[in-house]
Amino acid sequence: MKSLFSILLFLMIAPNLVGQNIPALSFEELDNRIRQENEADVLVVNFWATWCKPCIKELPYFDSLQTVYPEKKVKVLLVSLDMELASAEKYQQRKGIQSEVLYLDETDHNAWIDRISNNWSGAIPATLFIPASGEEKFHEGEFSAETLFAQVNQLLNP
Repeated sequence: MKSLFSILLFLMIAPNLVGQNIPALSFEELDNRIRQENEADVLVVNFWATWCKPCIKELPYFDSLQTVYPEKKVKVLLVSLDMELASAEKYQQRKGIQSEVLYLDETDHNAWIDRISNNWSGAIPATLFIPASGEEKFHEGEFSAETLFAQVNQLLNP
């Protein structure tokens, strides 16, 4: 009976544990994390927020990339620009996001936006693609599933 109670208690608590481990990073830490990711054929870094409707619409497409391309090494980092870490954690938990989610803990966005891309106005959604060749591609704006998959295909098969 005690073990049954323990199992039931775990099942009630476990869903609340998902999404509680999103690391809060400074821009320097995020930049280091991006630059150290060298095992991927394509690294996809998507900047989003829970209050951004186009971001939320496209997020499932990004979350599915690693399963759509299982034979290739596609790594997805979803970087939340929410005002509070708790917003990203709650959203990750509610939607069951499987990709790695990071929280950018910076208040002065103008200090780092140009370091991601000189072409970035600061609007989101925004995505940085880094193929193994190292030639970065940047996209500001929303992706459809078809356009996102086409972009990744192009980078995987130049």
